[in-house]
Amino acid sequence: MSVPNHIAIIMDGNGRWAKKRGLPRVMGHNAGMKSLKEIVRACSDLGVKYLTVYAFSTENWKRPEDEVSGIFKIMVKYIAKELAELNRENVRIRVFGQWEAIPEEARESMELALAQTEANTGLQFNIALNYGGRKEILDAVKKLYAETEASGAKIDDLREEDLQRHLSTGQTPDPDLIIRTGGELRLSNFLLWQCAYSEFVFRDIFWPDFDKKELEGCIEEFNQRHRRYGGLLL
Repeated sequence: MSVPNHIAIIMDGNGRWAKKRGLPRVMGHNAGMKSLKEIVRACSDLGVKYLTVYAFSTENWKRPEDEVSGIFKIMVKYIAKELAELNRENVRIRVFGQWEAIPEEARESMELALAQTEANTGLQFNIALNYGGRKEILDAVKKLYAETEASGAKIDDLREEDLQRHLSTGQTPDPDLIIRTGGELRLSNFLLWQCAYSEFVFRDIFWPDFDKKELEGCIEEFNQRHRRYGGLLL
C-alpha cells in the first residue's frame, strides 16, 4: 500500500456523535481526542510524513461559549497527557492559524508542545487552530504586498511561490489526501490554497468512530485514484 506523504483531516461529527447518545456536545469532543491519538500513532507507524488536522476554525467561535471553553480545556488535557508519548514517537508538532488569540492556558500548552518537539524528525503533526483558509490567503497577500512595496519588486514578476511562503503552512507540502468525516461534502474553509490537487475522501462516519482501519480504507481509496495534475496519463 502506497502511503500519502501528507494527509489532512477535517474531524467532523463530534457534536452529533454526542447528541446521538444523549450526551453534552463537549463529550463528543472528548471522545474525538481519543480518535486523534489513535490516528496520530497510525500515521506515524504507516510512514506518513505530514498529518494536518482541523482542530478549531475561525468560525467555531460562533458556537456556544461553554462548548468553545470545553474544546480548549480538552486540548490542554490532550497536550498534558500525550506530549511525552509524542516525543518518544519522534513526532514534531506545528500549529497553523491565529493561535495566539486562543485562551491563555491553551496557548501556553501549545507553546510548550512546539518547544519540546521542535528537534524531532518523525511525523510532522500540524494542528490548524483558530484557522481559516480565506483569512490565511488574505494575510499572505497583505504581507506580500508590504514586501513588494519595500523592495520595489514588480507585481508582474511575482510567482505562486512568493505568496505561498507567506502562508501559515509555510514550506509544508500540499496535502495529497484530504479526509472529511461526519458525512458532509465540503471543505469548510480548510486549506483552500493548498488543496488544488489534493484527493478527497468523504466518510459518513462521526469522527469519534474513525480509527486506524478507517484510515487505511481511505488510503486504499486514495491509491485507486489517478493523479494527473492537469495532464494526461501515459
